[in-house]
Amino acid sequence: MWQQSKLASVGVVSLMLGLVGCTNNQTSDTTIDFPQALNVAERTSTHSNQLSGQVVVDGSSTVFPISQAMAAAFTKNNPDVKVNVAVSGTGGGFKKFCAGQTDITGASRPINSQEMELCQQNKIEYTELPIAFDGLAVVVSSQNNFVSCLKTGELRQMWEPAAQGKITNWNQVRGGFPDRPLQLYGPDAASGTFDYFTLATVGQEGKSRTDYKLSANDDALVQGIAANSNALGYFGYAYYLKNQDKLKLVGIDSGYGCVQPSPKTIADGSYQPLSRPVFIYVKKAAAARSEVNAFTNFYLNPDNANIILQVGDVPLPNITLRAAASRFNRGMTGTNFGGRGAIIGVAQESL
Repeated sequence: MWQQSKLASVGVVSLMLGLVGCTNNQTSDTTIDFPQALNVAERTSTHSNQLSGQVVVDGSSTVFPISQAMAAAFTKNNPDVKVNVAVSGTGGGFKKFCAGQTDITGASRPINSQEMELCQQNKIEYTELPIAFDGLAVVVSSQNNFVSCLKTGELRQMWEPAAQGKITNWNQVRGGFPDRPLQLYGPDAASGTFDYFTLATVGQEGKSRTDYKLSANDDALVQGIAANSNALGYFGYAYYLKNQDKLKLVGIDSGYGCVQPSPKTIADGSYQPLSRPVFIYVKKAAAARSEVNAFTNFYLNPDNANIILQVGDVPLPNITLRAAASRFNRGMTGTNFGGRGAIIGVAQESL
């Protein structure tokens, strides 16, 4: 069982420097100009008329747009394979996956100990595969004209359990903010984004005030925030990207100045502490089927980096994707994070 832990104290900066500072043939993976990449045609797999069958994918709402785009590109040249991509959140996706209901599950954090135990009880072996890096976007409505940057301490003040019923007005967060009601939006507790955000801002995974408007549907969060000039919420950067006409990014100051998420700041490590790796987990028994095997290898192919860029996430370097593909194709199973769930400061070597 591949479960060694190699988290480096240098943290997420090491991973991000690895993304942009790798030697020659890796550098090109992560320095593609993002606006140009949005207009690049999808890369597709080698045409095969022999593949058929079905691949069932579920899990994280953050990983969903990537899986959906990968499925569209893959099935374009493999029309007899049906790739069904759904959303249940990271936690909900693991429940289905560990019950044997899906072939692949997306996750915006590593598997935790309870999910590992459920998989073990049901004899579900899996391979953990990093696929990209994502930044959590903190956003307000485009109508909001007073918030442009928040300190991490202010985020904690807004979201910690002690704030419930007490921090209800913008001027309680900062004296210069107007006397207007603070209305918060965020994902539910089944979300890996919820797990990561609470750990990064409050300091404890899953610890949050509960008197906010929650939804498992990121598009519903977008609509709610966009329509409310007093609202603030968070979700994966890709959802901001496709709704930037309705939303305004809030920069985050972790002590080194205000930084907004972008492909560049996510990749170079300057967007802290809200950058993280995202994963897919593939059931070993399903990987024996040719259609699941082919789709997974397509997902991990560095030539498909532009698909990830189009969605709004940052591709991992060639060397990391190839190492993941090697583990998958050798049938290696388990997690490299020991069942810890959300982790701040993941070093590249731990992927």
